[in-house]
Amino acid sequence: MIEAKGICFHYKNCPVVLKDVDFTAEEGHFLAILGNNGAGKSTLLKCMNGILKPDAGSLLLDGEDLLTMPHRQVAQRVAFVSQTVASTQMTVHDMVMLGRRPYMGWSFSREDHDIVHAAMARLGLMDMRGRFLNQLSGGERQKVMLARALAQQPRLLLLDEPTSALDIRNQYQVLKIVAELCRTEGLTAVVVIHDLTLALRFCDRFLLMCGGQVYRCGGLEVLDKTALRDVYGVDAEPVVVNGRHIVLVNE
Repeated sequence: MIEAKGICFHYKNCPVVLKDVDFTAEEGHFLAILGNNGAGKSTLLKCMNGILKPDAGSLLLDGEDLLTMPHRQVAQRVAFVSQTVASTQMTVHDMVMLGRRPYMGWSFSREDHDIVHAAMARLGLMDMRGRFLNQLSGGERQKVMLARALAQQPRLLLLDEPTSALDIRNQYQVLKIVAELCRTEGLTAVVVIHDLTLALRFCDRFLLMCGGQVYRCGGLEVLDKTALRDVYGVDAEPVVVNGRHIVLVNE
C-alpha cells in the first residue's frame, strides 16, 4: 500500500505547487492522477520517486517512508517512466538492463538477463533488442522505458503520461499490461494521464487534483458531473457505451 500524508512542495522562488496532499492506494490498485495542466500531477509523481524532495510530509510504501530511504533502496521498490524518452546511441537490451542496476554487484547475473528478457518479451521488444534507441519511434522508445521499469521488479510503478507518444493500439497494449500486473501480481501503479476515457478503461482508483490540492480520491463514484466541472471547467459526465465508461462532453 502507498500512503501519502501532508505532501507539500514548491519550486525555488515560486508559489506552492502541492498543498497537504493526502491519498492512499492499496496493493494491486491502478490509480490515475487527474486534473488540468498545472494542477501539480507530475510534480507529485516526482516527489513520490525522489526526483524532487517535498518540503513536508511522508510517503509510506508498506509502512516504510520512501522520503527518508537511500536512493538505491528506493530504486528497488519504485520504478518511474517519464513522459520524455531520450533518443540515444544505446541498444534496447542495454537500456532495459539498466533496470537491474539497483540489484547488481560487480556484473549482471543470469537471473538479471532472464528478468530483462521477460520484460522485453512482455512488451513485444525481443525482435528489436539489438537496435539503438535513436533508430526507434517515440512510441517504441516509450515501451522500452516501460520494459526497463518492469525489469526493476518494483512494488510501486509510477508513470507520467506514458501513452502520450503512442498510437491507439499501443496505448491500450501498454495500459492493459500495467493493469494485468496490478491484478495478478499485486503491483501498485500510479499514472498521470489526460485521457479520461483511457483512465476509466484501465484504472480502478482516481485522484482528482485542483490547484495543487486533492479534490477527491476514490473509485468511479468520484468522477461525476460536479467533479468534472470543478476540476476541468467543462460540462461533462461519465456515460456507459457498449458496457464501457467514457466521458461525454456536453457542448
